[in-house]
Amino acid sequence: MGTFSEKPQQPQQNAQAFGDYLLNDEEKALHLTDNAVKIGSRRSQLAVIQSEIVGKTINKFYPNIRTPVIKVSTLGDQVQSKPLYTFGGKSLWTKELEILLTEGIGEFPQIDMIVHSLKDMPTVLPDEFELGCILEREDPRDALVVKAGSSYKHLADLPEGSVVGTSSVRRSAQLLKNYPHLKFKSVRGNVNTRLRKLDDPESEFSCLILAAAGLIRLGLHDRITYLLEVDEMYPAVGQGALGVEIVKGNKRLQKVCEKIGSRSTTLKCIAERALLRTLEGGCSVPVGVWTTFNEKTDSMRLQSIVLSPDGTESIEKELTMKVTSSTDAAKLGEELGDVMIKNGAKKILDAINFGKINEMKQTGLIKKAAQ
Repeated sequence: MGTFSEKPQQPQQNAQAFGDYLLNDEEKALHLTDNAVKIGSRRSQLAVIQSEIVGKTINKFYPNIRTPVIKVSTLGDQVQSKPLYTFGGKSLWTKELEILLTEGIGEFPQIDMIVHSLKDMPTVLPDEFELGCILEREDPRDALVVKAGSSYKHLADLPEGSVVGTSSVRRSAQLLKNYPHLKFKSVRGNVNTRLRKLDDPESEFSCLILAAAGLIRLGLHDRITYLLEVDEMYPAVGQGALGVEIVKGNKRLQKVCEKIGSRSTTLKCIAERALLRTLEGGCSVPVGVWTTFNEKTDSMRLQSIVLSPDGTESIEKELTMKVTSSTDAAKLGEELGDVMIKNGAKKILDAINFGKINEMKQTGLIKKAAQ
């Protein structure tokens, strides 16, 4: 387990009674301890910003409710030398904070919710927790970020043998499929660390592929050289969306979540997560999605691709369905997943040897298998 690394300030004595008179009737009806929704977050700059986004969204509806962010270090933050899939995958980000959802530890209070990048959340949560809501999505696309001072504007412009920094199997597989003249190398660390590695004059990297949403939330819009469209790069399931995890059946927090969730984003992400669950894939497998939803007609189009890690095999399918509920959205994802499995997607995923991928990444550059 990681280290709980920041002491939250202790609430003042009788803070509940002192603050009650400031609340409106709707806020009083929530009966929140200390008149607060305590939000658990990893300590990274982006994680804290995302938690603050949720807090500000809560305050749009409940202006007198406090939304303190409780920052916790996790194993994933502390181990920067390995790709995530080699030591726990997406569940790594959730387990330690989930402990605080059920009980306080030492001077750390019990928290009310955890804010996740939805793409990092397992599609199946432990029985005692639930996905309370999904906020309105930021741009879900991936972004090309070139080295400072570079004149290149697109992946197709890069000279043969240029090194692209990415730790994502999904990204590298699609890049190998579409740009076989490029090479790929794993790069870990927070966004600012990755940018420093890229811009170092001695660095071998020509560019990075990063989620546009993270760059936007960090105020790094100016580092986005180009946004990759679906013909070049399918985003990850849930990319750009923030998911709020709560204890299952907590009526007060369910009420808060109902206020702050986005219907259209929620339905799209439910479809994407149902697809991924049907394919039995995690965040480290090469599965990409693109979802569009016409709220006037309730027509949802779900597109997906599954690839072999070297990009030589791929299955690409889409399905359109009328979606008016979470059940409909899940059905769309499941049906597209079944179509893809029948066309060979499961065979591709089952054949993935993550040990071999890790060996390739640790020894240097990933290139086409034939090379």
